[in-house]
Amino acid sequence: MLSAVAIDQLADRLRQSRGIAAKADIAAVAAALELSGDQAIPVGDDCAAIADGDGYLLFAIEGFIDEFVAADPWFAGWCGAMVNISDVAAMGGRPTAIVNAIWSDGADDAAPILAGLKAAAKAFGVPIIGGHTNVRSTQNQFAVAILGRARRLLTSFDARPGDKLVAAIDLRGRYRAPFANWEAATHAPPERLRADIDILPSLAESGLACAAKDISQGGIVGTAAMLAECSHVALALDLDAIPIPDGVPLERWLQTFPSFGYLLSVKPEHIDETLARFRQRGIAAALVGDVMAGTTVEIRAGSDHATVWDFAQQPLIGCGPAQPPIRRGVA
Repeated sequence: MLSAVAIDQLADRLRQSRGIAAKADIAAVAAALELSGDQAIPVGDDCAAIADGDGYLLFAIEGFIDEFVAADPWFAGWCGAMVNISDVAAMGGRPTAIVNAIWSDGADDAAPILAGLKAAAKAFGVPIIGGHTNVRSTQNQFAVAILGRARRLLTSFDARPGDKLVAAIDLRGRYRAPFANWEAATHAPPERLRADIDILPSLAESGLACAAKDISQGGIVGTAAMLAECSHVALALDLDAIPIPDGVPLERWLQTFPSFGYLLSVKPEHIDETLARFRQRGIAAALVGDVMAGTTVEIRAGSDHATVWDFAQQPLIGCGPAQPPIRRGVA
């Protein structure tokens, strides 16, 4: 168990981690574009959600760090589809189409990136319908956008005090060195991938979950902080309860980007059914914390606790609404 000194030091290292720093960059861009959670289409979710008929059109995009594309181009291509599909699922949606933009120094450099993208799109059953191509660039750069649809939304804005925080992570994987990616998808059967990702829209449609985010480059703690900021709540994470692969150090795991990983805000009466839906598919799921009134994101171990972020002192992504929103789309 962590001591009081150790948990304070861990909180400080997490606060200064590269993944959380990258999320903090969003605040400057959001301010420059005058974006916020108060807009007709609130900014801060995993996808833009646009009301459309009896549901929502979902739209998202991911750009990839140059060093990642250079070091592992096939996997960068795979992630182009996978992380966008995960964003759609985190909103309670199902993906419908993918487009990509690629710049490369020749067609040979583009080939492994496109091969990875095609492999993931086929595995998840999502068509690639076009994009933008430039194979006369001086370096390799890559971005992917996705469309999806949701009947009922999971959002970043609907966690409320009294909810419980659930983490669901596929531990059946391995690190893909040298980056902090926990990779549990490339060797999985396509039918399993598709059924696993469908858990999220099924939770949304049944009203079991209130809010969700996929665990991204900010890791578990950074993702929790983004959820808390958008929902105007405080979160406390119980470190001892977080699902973790055997042999992986806790600090490394808290900063990991898993290929299947979600945080969900769930009413207490829906906890058992929510956990069961993941566990029935072999995905580790646990109650890992509390949603409370306040402005902080804390980590806890036994009786010791430490604050990682306090929104009263500093915003993180700068996208939260000016006032706590009314919970939408949940029973």
